[in-house]
Amino acid sequence: MTINIALNRTIDDSYPIHIGPLSDIQFGGKVAILTNPKVAGLHLQTLLSRLKAKEVYIITIADGEQYKNWESIEFILDRMFDHRLNRKSLLVAFGGGVIGDMGGFASSLYNRGIDFIQIPTTLLSQVDASVGGKTGINNKYGKNLIGAFHQPKTVYIDPSFLQTLPAREFGAGVAEIVKMAVTFNAQFFEWLEHNDLRVGDNLIKAITQAVETKARVVEADEKEQGLRAALNYGHTFGHVIENETRYETYLHGESVAIGMMMANDLAHDLGLMSRDEVERVKAVLARYDLPLTYPIANIDKFYQAFFLDKKSSDASITFILPRSIGGVEITDTVESNRVKSVLKRYEGA
Repeated sequence: MTINIALNRTIDDSYPIHIGPLSDIQFGGKVAILTNPKVAGLHLQTLLSRLKAKEVYIITIADGEQYKNWESIEFILDRMFDHRLNRKSLLVAFGGGVIGDMGGFASSLYNRGIDFIQIPTTLLSQVDASVGGKTGINNKYGKNLIGAFHQPKTVYIDPSFLQTLPAREFGAGVAEIVKMAVTFNAQFFEWLEHNDLRVGDNLIKAITQAVETKARVVEADEKEQGLRAALNYGHTFGHVIENETRYETYLHGESVAIGMMMANDLAHDLGLMSRDEVERVKAVLARYDLPLTYPIANIDKFYQAFFLDKKSSDASITFILPRSIGGVEITDTVESNRVKSVLKRYEGA
């Protein structure tokens, strides 16, 4: 006997992304705001002045990628239980990419899933991490290997929060903007070459273009079965760098910048990218003082770490490589000697 459970359904997880001054947020139930001490000290009062809810609770966790782990998730969930949140409650992720990833993941777990919204306060989280519903944590094997797709109900991007952002954090966000331009929009990349994002209204233009690009990619491939994987350009290499340095040496965007340089070298070796294009990307990243090299201590160990990447399989490694500027190739057929030849250039750099 066979018993079938018919669960065919259509789910609409569409949501708006508001770019501009933070508007009033009204909610009829309980709200928990997840943040860290730095963001809370700088901006929490601004958020509280805009938020109207039945009850509001603040959950504060330590700042830094090294805290993006199970211990922090358990702490967040415990506080949510302490405040007796229910399935009609709301979690607000108020901070950078670490806060957004953990807030989204915790909300996907609590009572088997409650709503959350993203209010990103760093450039990296505004242009990338807050959009698309990827949530998760790191473990000893790698970055974001534990998590869930859990879309926010709304994203509020207020560029005024970036006024207090350190230059290094700003550069880390620029790396993600460059990533999207190189892989999807040659015209946008050319604009980035000729416009400093620290001048005038260039930043708001770049944020808008980057978010628009990612939104269209997520619409086409929400669960990263194909096209969306292209947004991981620089990440295959960058995640290994982050894991090797225990998330203490580089910001995420800095690791991605180095990863893009490694990916570009591989793309050039494979005839996908000219040397001039490699140098053009390098020049834009260098303008924002991003690191562009990394001293690989053990090439074989670095290479083996690729197999822990979520896009890879038991027998092959998936690489995201630029096809000139404005195009991208997702491939799992690059020979190991080709990859190791690139890694050799960074050995002890």
